[in-house]
Amino acid sequence: MLGPPGRDHVVLFPASNGELADHVYRHLFGREAPGTAIVVATPDLRRLITDRMVRDGIDVAGEWARGSLVFLDAAETLDSFMVAGWPDAAAFWQALSPVIKYAQARPGEVRVFGEIVTLLWDAGQTGAAVDVEALFSELAQQYSFSLLCSYPAGAEAEVEHADDLSHIQGAHSAVLRAHSRR
Repeated sequence: MLGPPGRDHVVLFPASNGELADHVYRHLFGREAPGTAIVVATPDLRRLITDRMVRDGIDVAGEWARGSLVFLDAAETLDSFMVAGWPDAAAFWQALSPVIKYAQARPGEVRVFGEIVTLLWDAGQTGAAVDVEALFSELAQQYSFSLLCSYPAGAEAEVEHADDLSHIQGAHSAVLRAHSRR
């Protein structure tokens, strides 16, 4: 079940980048337009999302110029708070808190998509992904925002990471699997 508006923390295990882009698009723009949409993603996924926005008639450049659309590079953001292979809590807050605080000051709901944990999972740093989820949960105690995270679809089949996967699923208000719909 989803959490209260502005406080849900949903995880998705998509079958493809196309499915992921569709879910991210619906998360950011599927309900009434958000006050601010924050996308922390790789260049390839950002391109898929902006292509979908353009197809649906959203002026990407205009939204970005108005400050209602914020793009952050997932790898650069991750690098800004990782220390010796683990997330540093203070650096995490320094990297993301100002962006969320800026969005919170604007009218409307804040919606965030983050691909950071996907990068960690793909790099075999599953424990670090669990820690990042906890840091996002702490951030959500300070600021009101809806967060969608994603992991590779195959992550659920990785028996050696079952404990980390259990922690990850437990940190979310809803779990969406490949081909599932909200």
